[in-house]
Amino acid sequence: MVRTHTVVTGETLPALALRFYGDAELSGLLCAASGITGPHLDDPDGIADPAVEVGQRLIVPDYTRHTVGTGETLPELSLRFHGDTTPAALIATASRITDPGTLEPGQQVIVPELTKYTVRAGDTLPELALRFYGDASFAPLMATVAGIVDPEVVAGQTLIVFNGRSDGFGLTIVDRNEDDPRMWYYRFQTSAIGWNPGVNVLLPDDYLTSGRTYPVLYLLHGGGEDFRQFDFLGIRELTAGKPIIVVMPDGGRAGWYSNPVSSFVGPRNWETFHIAQLLPWIEANFRTFAEYDGRAVGGFSMGGFGALKYTAKYYGHFASVSSHSGPASLRRDFGLVVHWANVSSAAVELGGGTIYGAPFWNQARVSADNPVERVSSYRNKRIFLLAGTSPDPIDWFDSVNENQVLAGQREFRARLRDDGIPHEGHEVTGGHVFRPEWFTQDLDGIIARLRPAAVVPSPSAVPGAA
Repeated sequence: MVRTHTVVTGETLPALALRFYGDAELSGLLCAASGITGPHLDDPDGIADPAVEVGQRLIVPDYTRHTVGTGETLPELSLRFHGDTTPAALIATASRITDPGTLEPGQQVIVPELTKYTVRAGDTLPELALRFYGDASFAPLMATVAGIVDPEVVAGQTLIVFNGRSDGFGLTIVDRNEDDPRMWYYRFQTSAIGWNPGVNVLLPDDYLTSGRTYPVLYLLHGGGEDFRQFDFLGIRELTAGKPIIVVMPDGGRAGWYSNPVSSFVGPRNWETFHIAQLLPWIEANFRTFAEYDGRAVGGFSMGGFGALKYTAKYYGHFASVSSHSGPASLRRDFGLVVHWANVSSAAVELGGGTIYGAPFWNQARVSADNPVERVSSYRNKRIFLLAGTSPDPIDWFDSVNENQVLAGQREFRARLRDDGIPHEGHEVTGGHVFRPEWFTQDLDGIIARLRPAAVVPSPSAVPGAA
């Protein structure tokens, strides 16, 4: 749901724009979204901006900053970003444009994020304000923005609803960067984690202009890495032109996508963060299919294990699972993977605490997380498994890791076959490394399995969906 603000004594529009956007000149955006007569357009510093009153309610939408190309006009930009020319006036106000009829190449234009809502029989403005902005008192503002004089809306009427990503589901945004047209970054404060984890959200090329709703891949990083791993591995190029959103969250350098049995450094409940907080936050703030056929999960190494674990444990969440060099059997070889999870998490994640308990394991926890013990939970899903067959024999870490991955995946695939569960199993040369060419093949399979991106006509827009 979009951010809102109630004005207190001493606040000004430029000061609020600086607080919310880091740029005082974006006071025009606050004016456009909040039904305030536009700022003095010849006053770029906002010194003479309209005054706001104590108690006044403001809407703080997100936006796209667009650089004008040769021959572009406001109506054309409005049509491209919003599907019709009506919001062109809002773009002009947000951008402090003095002459809406003339745009110069290279000029920066601020495009508010918004959706359009078609009024249904029985709707009232207070009810709609409560639905979209969380407070019925925004009804007059909605009327002002839509140019409605009669407060009684009628079926078929179109309203503007401003969008943005805001706090919710136990997550408080403490840092963000949405300047890149595709890769958006967020950092959250959450009671589930004792520090502020980051998330990269990679959007399709046409997300800002298509109006389409998309499937989502949750892509989990490996041990010793963080949410940036796949960006370093070329994920932008690997997904170029693909109609899917890719969400890449922090999972701890040895968090093992689990709520640990013990921690001596504060909460490290990565499973809670991902499943109970981040997933619903993504679906409330982006145009996604919030359904089984709209979600996939995958990962590399520790993240491949996390993907398999989440898929079985939360059966109705993910229609596709991919494990690139991820372990699939926790108890084999005297529980080597469990021991490694405990040792690595104790050393770098939990200050001596462990994922599964030591010296005695929490056996129920191990069984709940162990893919080979949850085989029936993989029915009716797309399953992609990849392991290397020739790790470097001189590199102890590479050899032990990938040999254990290969053996565990073979065991898992055998159990899937015994239960008649279709799956893709691939064994390729090399060791414990991410293979971009195989990820590309996997991604095509994910997209084919999930609900395809589409413009979804709906009588009610999703609150907060950008």
